[in-house]
Amino acid sequence: MGFSDAYQRFVERVSIDQKSKSLVSNYGRSLAAIALHFSRLPHEIGVDELNAYLYRMTQQEGQSLSYFKQAVYALRHWFRLYGMEEHAIRMPSIKKEEKLPVVLSKEECKELFKMPFQLKHRFLLTMAYGSGLRMNELRMLRISDVDVNRKMVHVRQGKGKKDRFVVLAGLIADKLEAYLSQVKPQVYLFEGQTPGQPMGERSIQYIINEALKRSTIRKEVSMHTLRHSFATHLLEDGVDLHSIQRQLGHSDLRTTMVYLHVAQLRPHPVHSPLDRVCC
Repeated sequence: MGFSDAYQRFVERVSIDQKSKSLVSNYGRSLAAIALHFSRLPHEIGVDELNAYLYRMTQQEGQSLSYFKQAVYALRHWFRLYGMEEHAIRMPSIKKEEKLPVVLSKEECKELFKMPFQLKHRFLLTMAYGSGLRMNELRMLRISDVDVNRKMVHVRQGKGKKDRFVVLAGLIADKLEAYLSQVKPQVYLFEGQTPGQPMGERSIQYIINEALKRSTIRKEVSMHTLRHSFATHLLEDGVDLHSIQRQLGHSDLRTTMVYLHVAQLRPHPVHSPLDRVCC
């Protein structure tokens, strides 16, 4: 069996496990590079050889930590596909990074949204922040998913293949008709150069990168930063964690609790609840 056939089997298995297309693609690039380097399929390579290869790639050839993680995760999935659990266990352990998210201030958000020249680009950035959407949720958003009357957005098949409703900013609702009239998308709210097809991830990241270049913001910002900022600003405005969890689509409240470490929360003076219960 060649790499192509073996990889197709791998894709089918990982897809059944409901991994995203982008994740499967990243795994594929790592596995292809490994197979090409050794001229063997991954399960035909010894664990010690693989560990030495991963060490060399990260320590001597300067590959990123992201590459290392993707390669290890991909190899673990591959070994388990071939019933080689012992090999999977012997792959390097990956420590979970405990980095706090980068967050923009409200003033920085306001500046950023003014930077794009095109209405479509300004609308995209404000929509990402205003509803706290992930990159793929934003690009796959259909016009029909936006309910102006209820001020809700229907996010379909978000992370974990779950649907949810999130808030639609009043500012977006008020300007939606003008946006649709001027930009004329057909199916998706944000379409690429091909009518009726969603905008690509690279195009969306390009939009925010160009806006950042024209701004005074010097933080390391990605599209996901807008989602972090959305959650942090809600927390600072007094919205409870459970409500923010539902908006973000987090399955575990502990994931949402990270924003407690970056939000600037104003302490409230301690008072006796008796004073608010009795006259």
